[in-house]
Amino acid sequence: MSTGASDLPARHSCQCDKGSGRRVGIDVYKEWLGIAEGPRPPDHYELLRLVQFDDDTERIRKNYRKLNAHVRRYASGQYSIESQDLLNELAKAMLCLVDLDRKKEYDEGLGRVFPEGTDDFGRRPIENILIDQEHLTKDQAKQAEQFAESCGLTMRDALVQMEFVDTETAAMALATSINRSFVDLAEVVPDDNILDKLSRAFVKRNSCIPLFTDEGVLLVACIIDLDPNVEEELRLRYGVPARAVIATPLDVNQAITKYYAPGMRDEAMLDEEAQERIDGNGKKPKKKKKSKDQQKAAKKAKAERPTMESMTPDEVQFRKQFGILLMLWGAIGPILLDHFYLIPRFWPNSPLPFVSAFAIAPATIWYVLKVFWR
Repeated sequence: MSTGASDLPARHSCQCDKGSGRRVGIDVYKEWLGIAEGPRPPDHYELLRLVQFDDDTERIRKNYRKLNAHVRRYASGQYSIESQDLLNELAKAMLCLVDLDRKKEYDEGLGRVFPEGTDDFGRRPIENILIDQEHLTKDQAKQAEQFAESCGLTMRDALVQMEFVDTETAAMALATSINRSFVDLAEVVPDDNILDKLSRAFVKRNSCIPLFTDEGVLLVACIIDLDPNVEEELRLRYGVPARAVIATPLDVNQAITKYYAPGMRDEAMLDEEAQERIDGNGKKPKKKKKSKDQQKAAKKAKAERPTMESMTPDEVQFRKQFGILLMLWGAIGPILLDHFYLIPRFWPNSPLPFVSAFAIAPATIWYVLKVFWR
């Protein structure tokens, strides 16, 4: 069985209704991927041109990237819709097969029998995985562990900050460690309907991007595994269980910037019940008065702000540097304002060299230390 995209057919055919010239259909699996006639859709292994029950996650990702690039060739032509549907199908198959828990369940559904009393997909420390993959030595692992403990970092962040591995390698190892799949967000296009159900504030606060649903499960790209409270909130909002797929911090932040730019999705979509209550004139119904508990919850949610403990190391460093600049300008700015404008204009004979600086500088320092750096 061929596993390369270079062997795939470059041409496709289409059947048309001679009377209307309308396209009737195309077997994209056969015409684009070279998959022989059989069950449609094919299983994940056949779709990704893999040997059945292949456990090599690197090969799974490699085949997916080749097929993804091949199918994208049709994205701008007359088969753009079919191309996007197939791209999403390839992504879902890859994410299933590199998620060790889901892969085991999927394989069992295809008839694979695992030996009793063993767990080939057990969780392992991230450093052990990287040592086995020859990305890390045992000495480096010990150094990273000590650094993580002394600085209060996760093992992944410690490894990246010490430059033992890059962010993508660390994220892939973390995904393997917690039995989740790794996703390169540059290769995946989230479903707009899924994105619309979360507000910009929610995704920024929790550093996550909802992707799409696959077999009744919402896949969410995260920096780390989903917090149980966030997972429950997603389940209530979407009506299906949520499962994390791991991405690099940079990819998640860039995706939030792209899909949740200021002004986009500031509020979640109206629920279906509210949509149905909109009258024939297109006017929205009056909102029901919130209960005291709901009002308290709303105030609490509004008051919440991301803390430095929940940020990535790069974000923490940026916030510290920006805070120092704020304090410097909080002191220098009022002094310049007093010297060149306020005192010469309003108090030319004032014995005090500065006026506003005495109030603004302490207030700025207090704000940075107590609020901005909390």
